[in-house]
Amino acid sequence: MPLAEKLVILDRDGVINQDSDDYVKSLDEFLPYPQAITAIARLSQAGWTVVVATNQSGIARGYYDEATLAAMHERLNTLVADAGGQIAAIAHCPHGPSDGCECRKPLPGLLKRLGAELGIEDLTGGWMVGDSLRDLEAGEAVGCHPVLVRTGKGERTLAKYPELTSDGRTSLFDDLAAFVDWLLEKQL
Repeated sequence: MPLAEKLVILDRDGVINQDSDDYVKSLDEFLPYPQAITAIARLSQAGWTVVVATNQSGIARGYYDEATLAAMHERLNTLVADAGGQIAAIAHCPHGPSDGCECRKPLPGLLKRLGAELGIEDLTGGWMVGDSLRDLEAGEAVGCHPVLVRTGKGERTLAKYPELTSDGRTSLFDDLAAFVDWLLEKQL
């Protein structure tokens, strides 16, 4: 059974792939960062459990459907597998901001669902990597160490909430690869 201390939860858009203010609506628009794919594979090879927790309100807004999202995630899993790694699980919230669900980040429902799927009751000590405040808040709600990356909306998040990294709780990295470099070196 995986341990929370060896768990990395990743937001998708802006962390793993290029984000868009107009939503990532198709397989053609799903453009993973090559260094993120390699970083996920390196984590997996080093014995870490990697999962993805992503808000996908574009489904509720009618911009794309579940089948399109599944195709994007299938491509992501294939790219990571081709690089020698594995994503243990991907969970998404298809709801809009006003739908009143429990799974839309910053609420912790999506992360708890992933924990239950993996058999990890307590996520304390895991890592939550995101590019927005809502990602970090969801991670903190379940006891994960918050990590902000500058990719995607990360620079905007940092500009809007400069206190995020000055309080010592949130770690800041240029991208997912830089975080993985640090984490794997820290574990030596």
